[in-house]
Amino acid sequence: MFDSILVVCTGNICRSPMAEAILRDRLRATSKRVASAGIAALVGHPADPLAREVMQEHGHDLEEHRGRQVNAALLAAADLVLALDEGHRRWMVEQFPQFRGRVFKLGKWRGDRDVADPYRLPRAAFDQAYLDIVECVGDWTPHLLA
Repeated sequence: MFDSILVVCTGNICRSPMAEAILRDRLRATSKRVASAGIAALVGHPADPLAREVMQEHGHDLEEHRGRQVNAALLAAADLVLALDEGHRRWMVEQFPQFRGRVFKLGKWRGDRDVADPYRLPRAAFDQAYLDIVECVGDWTPHLLA
């Protein structure tokens, strides 16, 4: 059902690349495609150093990641779009209303919880974002594998 998943945050250098890598790992035994983008992306920028550090410690490599801007073509190619917070979800639905039925929050199964943005915050904020993303991805996994 959901063969292509797009994860979206603000700059596409912290939360969405982290979620992309975790989702890709959870779905590695499938043919599902996972990508990420940002609503105000730092296009061409690598993942934030603290995001890379946290992910490396958990066995994920973000070294090749480069930020990219979400657009109509990326949304059209995705069967499911997962926003990291309500602002992202709302922006996509307002800018691209034709994709409204594909856009949900990563924290949907946790009361539509947001994953807080760790950008420019201490390492602890990145650790917390990682834990929150892992929980939310865990909630989506059975639905994505069904």
